[in-house]
Amino acid sequence: MARPITEWVDVDGDVTIIARETGEVWFYRPETKDKGADPFGKPMTGPGSAATAVSLLDGAIHLGFSRIEKNLATPSPTVAGYVMALIGAYHTSVDTAQNLRRAGRRFEELHRPEVTAYLEERAREETGHDRLALKDLRALGMPAERLVANLVPEGIGPMCRHFDDLCAEDYPIGCVGYSYCLERIAALKQEADIESVKAICPEGVDATRFLRSHSGLGSEVAHVEETIAFVASLPADDRIKVVRETYQSAVIMAEGYNRELLRTEAEVMAVLERAAGESLCFDVGRPLMQAGTRPAA
Repeated sequence: MARPITEWVDVDGDVTIIARETGEVWFYRPETKDKGADPFGKPMTGPGSAATAVSLLDGAIHLGFSRIEKNLATPSPTVAGYVMALIGAYHTSVDTAQNLRRAGRRFEELHRPEVTAYLEERAREETGHDRLALKDLRALGMPAERLVANLVPEGIGPMCRHFDDLCAEDYPIGCVGYSYCLERIAALKQEADIESVKAICPEGVDATRFLRSHSGLGSEVAHVEETIAFVASLPADDRIKVVRETYQSAVIMAEGYNRELLRTEAEVMAVLERAAGESLCFDVGRPLMQAGTRPAA
């Protein structure tokens, strides 16, 4: 009887994620710095599987977000916060397709047609998603083009720059980890999350196009499943790089998202109005939450 596949990745020099094909997963902190004495001190070299890949990838996201767990912001949704989130969504999606195609061309040069094909397919699927965010901003009566031209939310900028850098590397396999992290988090959003946004929007206004597309109700679940299968098919060195980048991306995303969520309503309004160059009216049939509350993102 064949032994179940076991995979492991040292994600940050301190913690190693260990996953077994049977579904078990551990976060392992070696007691010794002697790599020779550590059974997981050497990088894995064996084949992968979908069962172990998902445990490694999701474990990496869990570890990345656990760094802010004690300080995690959990505000109630507000219109201003949602407008800021849509601006962030525009910036995380506007360059996605061209970045993925750039990485795909590099793998074509490296004679890795299977990676190129995966990235090109992802680029096709992500094309135009920035326009969904613009449509949602317009539906809320916002000067959409002016807002996105003048404002990159402070917590979102580092994410965008990181993705740009990953796709420009000589060996850009890390962009798969970043993309998985973003899509896996989006896939957790369900109908209740969409309804909570609709509840604060003006009656009869549909401003959830981007959110619905990037949720468990849209294409994200299928994308996640496809990426897991793709990562499992990669050589061990590539799987290690993807898992490590999933962790690093989760750290950047967690800190960025939390930074936006910690802003007060008054702070969000001030930033939005500076970017718009005018006072903004949120006609939702009810007053905005009082200053001092936290925005949604």
